[in-house]
Amino acid sequence: MRNKFLGTGEPGYRPVRKFLVILNGLKFSVLHDYSVAYKVVLSVITMLTSYYFKQWIDLMAVLIVTGMMMVSELFNSSIEAICDFLVTEENEKIGIIKDISAAATGIAILVWLLVMLYEYYHIVMILFRI
Repeated sequence: MRNKFLGTGEPGYRPVRKFLVILNGLKFSVLHDYSVAYKVVLSVITMLTSYYFKQWIDLMAVLIVTGMMMVSELFNSSIEAICDFLVTEENEKIGIIKDISAAATGIAILVWLLVMLYEYYHIVMILFRI
């Protein structure tokens, strides 16, 4: 796609190409980042269970918090990679940037975890009819 600010690149919009880039980034993050991979697996299992029990609101809640967690994890990984690429030696300011990025990700993970725990509790109650 042509960069409208720099005037570089190929003219035209290629949605299939953009979609393939998205899939490639997701594949890389799931295969190479364990913290993303296990959360995606837990979320998919929970969504399938919610779908099986026809708990549509629960399914959507898990989908939303999983999306939020994934976006946060991907931004955190990107920020850390850019910082490591730009400054190879230890730098106090880069450390603060990474800490802030990790804090934002931590908040997203906490929200994801709370929703997942609620869903697991809900599923156990349904299974054992307690």
